[in-house]
Amino acid sequence: MQGAAGVAPEVLKMLVVEDHALVREAMAQTLARLDANIVCEEASTAEAALQKLEGGEFDLAIVDLMLPDMNGFALLGVLAKRFPDVPAIVVSAMDDEASVRRAIKGGASGFVSKTSSGEEMLRAVRIVLDGGVHVPQPAAAAAGRRAGSAMVERFGLTAAQGRVMELLALGKTNREIAEALGLSEGTVKVHMSAIFRALGVSSRAQALVIISRNGTLL
Repeated sequence: MQGAAGVAPEVLKMLVVEDHALVREAMAQTLARLDANIVCEEASTAEAALQKLEGGEFDLAIVDLMLPDMNGFALLGVLAKRFPDVPAIVVSAMDDEASVRRAIKGGASGFVSKTSSGEEMLRAVRIVLDGGVHVPQPAAAAAGRRAGSAMVERFGLTAAQGRVMELLALGKTNREIAEALGLSEGTVKVHMSAIFRALGVSSRAQALVIISRNGTLL
């Protein structure tokens, strides 16, 4: 995320929506470890978050589900409608499978449990900023395994496309999929385009919803 020589580095603006001040500060400190050019703004309520989003451009929103003035799931719906270009990552202590699937279905691009390490949060941010979707590994792995063979047959995917799809369900980026399968990124992109066409979607987030539904996660 560093700028080229002679070019000012891009500022990444993030909004942390969390009603507990100490948790907000900890999140901001963790995000600062990702890149020196990250600027974090904070909001303690959904209303304050929406006001900040109206007032400026943001690259990412970090959202808690337990807010004093609005249910976090409801806030995700508002964000998806009013700020579709701002991806959201849920960071919550409510990390049961039902909450994870509801958050992703509601428009979140990622989910991180508050019991996770700072490194896990940074990994989620990297994946989401790279256009991917991050869900907790146990839930993602279960969804990928359940959906895999059935979806290959149902949507007419090749075995290679099925392997790419399973890694997609784990929130892996194209580069990570290429490394895992010993393929070039170009080949992975070709497989990904074929998967999107077969599923009738146009984005990774939409594909994850379809995969999860067929794997009984959603």
